[in-house]
This record gives sequence, structure tokens and C-alpha cells, in this order.
Amino acid sequence: MARMAAIPLQQDIEYPYSDGQPMAESEIHLNEMLDLITALRRRYQDQPDVYVVGNMFLYYRQGDPRSVVAPDVFLVRGVPKRERKVYKLWEEGRAPNLIIEVTSDSTRDDDLHKKKTCYESLGVEEYVLHDPEGDYLKPRLQGYRLARGRYEPIPRRTDGSLESRVTGLTLQVEGKNLRLIDTSTGERLLWTDELGDQFREQLERIRDQEELLREHQGLLRDQGEQIRRQDDRIRALEAELVRLRSMP
Repeated sequence: MARMAAIPLQQDIEYPYSDGQPMAESEIHLNEMLDLITALRRRYQDQPDVYVVGNMFLYYRQGDPRSVVAPDVFLVRGVPKRERKVYKLWEEGRAPNLIIEVTSDSTRDDDLHKKKTCYESLGVEEYVLHDPEGDYLKPRLQGYRLARGRYEPIPRRTDGSLESRVTGLTLQVEGKNLRLIDTSTGERLLWTDELGDQFREQLERIRDQEELLREHQGLLRDQGEQIRRQDDRIRALEAELVRLRSMP
């Protein structure tokens, strides 16, 4: 009599955190992913229940490691901000609120069909695609928003930008890159290389202020020396006056 194969227990099921594939299609795609993740993390750095990550395996069906996607960038509200190797939907209890895919011709089928259908079924509120090199997507920035359980295109503004209600940000194409802008204030969220430029500018301003402080300190020292010399002259004159008055 043939033996039946043992059914693995749930705790024995392995959920890999890497498939050995490159993180991004090209350096352009990689830089944009890092820029978007960094900008979103800085925006929500003081909110402990907003989690931002990218290129991480998201498992959405317990017991089935094949039910997995790896969004380029995703943001989740209502979960702790902590390090994870993978994101298991049944443990976290919340699907991403926003997903951004930095798409290309080689990923178009996944991004436009498989992933879009998956994200819609999981209840991802907003799904945005950006094609930095214009491989196939016309226009290069497109987005979808969940309405009554189905995705509808996010209306494009006259300048081609999209508004994310989830984040309060406007997404706008600048050159080949995607810029995030605070919709209410117009403040542009900086890219990674711009953060370095900002730091250098701030450092230069600090150095200028230190130089001004040193100059002021030098002036104060000069003024103090002048006051001391004047005091010495006054005391000498007073002593001479006393001497003259004491003469017969």
C-alpha cells in the first residue's frame, strides 16, 4: 500500500524574501525607486503607523508562497514602522494604500494586467505607474483609484500630473523622473542627490554664520580694548587732577 505524502504544517511553509533577480530594470529605475522611497519616508518619519518600503515580497494568501508580488514602492497606513523581510498580508491585516510601479517594456504585461488585477482585488486604494524612459506607456504617468471595488483612472491635470488622495501629494513628471509635491503647500519633496545639495548649502550657511560670529567677536574685543584704554586715561587724568589740587 503506497504511503500518502505528508501535508506540511503552516509553520513549515517557507516564504522566501529574495528570488535572486536584480532589484530594478536599470539604474534609472533603481534611482527613481530609491528617490520615491526616501522622499515618502522623510514625509512620514514622525508617524509611527505609516510604513514605506519597496521591492519587497508581499504575500497575500496564507499557505501559498506562489501568491506573491513585489511592488517597486508601497505605503501602508495603520501598521507599525519596523523592519521586515517580507510583508504577509494575513499577519499585517492591511493592504498597501498606495503602490507605485516604475515600469518598463519588459514589465508591461505584469504591471498593466497581472499586478493591476491583483492590487484591485487586494483593495489597494491607489495604483500609479511611471515609465521613466517612455518605453511604452503614453502618457508616461498614469494612475488608478479604487471606486466601489474597481479601479478607475485618476483624472490627469492640465499639466499631466496626478493627485494622490492617500498621501495628499501631487505626482508630476520632471524630465525622466517622478517628483512628489505637497498638494496643499506646493513644497517639492527632494530627491536623494538634492538632499546632499541641501546639506552642503546648510553647511555653507553655518560656516558663513560662524565667520560672521568670529568677526563680531573680534569687533567686541577691539571695542573692549578701546574702553580699557579710555578708562586708563580717565584714571590717569583723575590722579593728575588730585595731585594738582594738593599742591600749595
